Amino acid sequence: MFGFYKQNIGYIQEFSVRADQRRYAVDDEAPRHYIDLDHYETLAPIDTMPMQWDSAVAKYSEATLLEYGIVPWHIMKVKAWLTKAMKERDYEKIIKLSADLGHYIADAHVPLHTTENYNGQLTNQHGIHGLWESRLPEIFATKYDFYTGKAVYLHAPLSTIWQTVAESFAAKDSVLAMERELTLRMPNTKYSFESKGTTTVKVYSRDFSSAYHSALNQMVERRMKKAIFMVGCFWYTAWVDAGQPDLEFTVNQRIDLQPQLDSLAKLMQGETIKGRMETH
Repeated sequence: MFGFYKQNIGYIQEFSVRADQRRYAVDDEAPRHYIDLDHYETLAPIDTMPMQWDSAVAKYSEATLLEYGIVPWHIMKVKAWLTKAMKERDYEKIIKLSADLGHYIADAHVPLHTTENYNGQLTNQHGIHGLWESRLPEIFATKYDFYTGKAVYLHAPLSTIWQTVAESFAAKDSVLAMERELTLRMPNTKYSFESKGTTTVKVYSRDFSSAYHSALNQMVERRMKKAIFMVGCFWYTAWVDAGQPDLEFTVNQRIDLQPQLDSLAKLMQGETIKGRMETH
């Protein structure tokens, strides 16, 4: 398993954004990235929303679940697809589904993926989504410790991913409150301008970002590290559930996925994303 993933890590990295790219073409893609738990729950812990899909549909209706997000259930669906691909030793599907699964699991670790106020738009904190999951890693991730140790087999993956979204949900109030407090303290130094390629763009200033990063007390690093570990655990669990197949393949079996990558990139050219806009 290790050899296969190491050999194809480049493709997995490039396909890891495929789920976002599909949002420019597929109407049903957006809800797979989040779950607005505060539509159902007032406070953590989660004690209203059923973990099982059928029970949740019976309680709220499928239309409601699709409106407010289905990320934990979709993770389980993709995990099942990956298990099947491993059983069949379908190398192309293993690569693409591993990348998709990693994307959705990472999304589940973001506190702002568990709230209707996903970009601070309900509290005049517009842009906080990009601040938390893009700007802070952009500045500070080189100093993070991403060593996680070995992946483990997940005996109850559905419960595990629900625990993940519960942790994210429990953190979302702090994410919003700390930004709001810092904005009151640093109103004139919140933004600055930086060069991005040939353009100059407005960004959260480094001073404001540093203050927010400190206030969060390594939350972004912890969630990123947990996400990395969880992705490995889900890949490993899918492989074990598939019967631990030998994933070795010869040079003659090497596949070329570059045309598919190019095709996906074209989806984003001149198109509008379907569903919510989270980072702008």
